[in-house]
Amino acid sequence: MALPIRIQMMDRFAIYINEQKTDQLTAKSRKGAALVQFLILNGGEPVPNQTLLNALWDEEKSMNPENALKTLVSRVRVMLTQIEPRLGGCIVSNRGAYYWECCADMTVDLYEIENIIRELDSPETGDVRRQMLIEELLNLYTGDLLEHSEQAEWALAKATTLHNKYLEAVYSYLELMKERKQYEEIITVCRRALDVDSFDDRLHMELMYALVQINRTGEALSQYKHVVQLNYRYLGIKPSQNLQEFYKQIISAGQTLDFSLESIRNELRESNTRQGAFVCEYTVFKEIFNLQMRNLERLGASMFLAIIMIGPQDGSEMDPMRQDNIMSALEEIMRKNLRKGDTITRFAPNIFALLLPTVNYSTGGLVLERIKASFYRYYPNSSIAFNYRVGPLSASRLNEPEPPSPRL
Repeated sequence: MALPIRIQMMDRFAIYINEQKTDQLTAKSRKGAALVQFLILNGGEPVPNQTLLNALWDEEKSMNPENALKTLVSRVRVMLTQIEPRLGGCIVSNRGAYYWECCADMTVDLYEIENIIRELDSPETGDVRRQMLIEELLNLYTGDLLEHSEQAEWALAKATTLHNKYLEAVYSYLELMKERKQYEEIITVCRRALDVDSFDDRLHMELMYALVQINRTGEALSQYKHVVQLNYRYLGIKPSQNLQEFYKQIISAGQTLDFSLESIRNELRESNTRQGAFVCEYTVFKEIFNLQMRNLERLGASMFLAIIMIGPQDGSEMDPMRQDNIMSALEEIMRKNLRKGDTITRFAPNIFALLLPTVNYSTGGLVLERIKASFYRYYPNSSIAFNYRVGPLSASRLNEPEPPSPRL
């Protein structure tokens, strides 16, 4: 009985014989593996020799390119036959072209995914069948097409198209689950899809929405914080406006879950144990800022805004991961060195904004100098510059929509 052959094209290229992974082709010939990938990518359509030469040799020069291609094909056929006798015959020549022909008992995840997406697009596909197809799609789509394989630049266009179709299929299924209020299923699907695209805002919001609907607000809040960290660490930006607005919905939902006196008393008691300044997301910081400004107008009091920016002393770009680690350490330093009434937010990847209602002209600078000294004790002989500005806010600035952008 012939052993089943499975070829993986999603995330990385691999050949499995009876579910045993074989690495002979990729280990012995990267160009040979690229040839197989390119032919499979074209779905059985003949690929002209010149197209293969342009894709596989790129800028490399060959005295006899046609002969080089024939030699490569011959060697790859031998290697494939050594892996499994039927594989050698899958590369078929056809009048100045080559194509891939699947043999019996062979599956290719790319082809299966394309078939699933076509069936999902059909209006004749019923809901039960649609659910089965989505489950298959989530199992097969382990990453973008040839995402972690070498020499796959020519696969980028198809990978992008397939990625978009994958997300469209997931979005469509999520809408169906929302109509049915199947929030547990939405959570499962979103988390699996986020393994493929961890920066997709809609998936994050759908996940948080489902968590809120089944009273798992704490998990929704943790998910939001995770998104914030992803954006800061890898993209160097704040979350999108839609995500920031959704944060308010999470907070509001959490406040309406339980109105019992005992639960509120316990929550207040827990909050009272937290030490140091209050660290919050930028959206919450804006709300606190505007609330404080209204209090200033009513009471005629004053409050100070401080800005701290870190960066290399030579003005060069900082590695995002190192910057994030330094900012996290600085956040902890500030939380410990400031009072409970003070508020901290990360205004930008390398900037913190602080609201200091408990300081005055004489103590405001001293507070920032204390933080600066603590920072350099934590980072002795550091090449990182610690710059800050601190100044009063007045009630006349009440109508400003948000704290001013720092100029350091």
